[in-house]
Amino acid sequence: MAKLSLFERRRRRVRTALRKRSGDKPRLSVHRTGQHIYAQIIDDKDGRTVAAASTLGGKASGANVDAAKKVGSDIAAAAKKAGVTTVVFDRGGFLFHGRVKALADAAREGGLEF
Repeated sequence: MAKLSLFERRRRRVRTALRKRSGDKPRLSVHRTGQHIYAQIIDDKDGRTVAAASTLGGKASGANVDAAKKVGSDIAAAAKKAGVTTVVFDRGGFLFHGRVKALADAAREGGLEF
């Protein structure tokens, strides 16, 4: 079996800690690439995506901090529409700074609690 990359090890460590603390709360999962940033609220109990937002085809485009803020506010609005107010934040293997932090702060300002 091949060794896991540092990113993959960090992602697994974060997910394991989330499972221990989350209870029945849905998770706000964030993924970023060089060109886009994606966020979705996933209900792991039912195995379905409750709400999603990204820079693909939306008003926000690009992979900068401003686009991440827009995606954060969009995911908060979509979560309110779906009736979700409390989530656990799943940053995956990404460090909590820059675009990931901007998305989280905008989601908090939009009304999500985590």
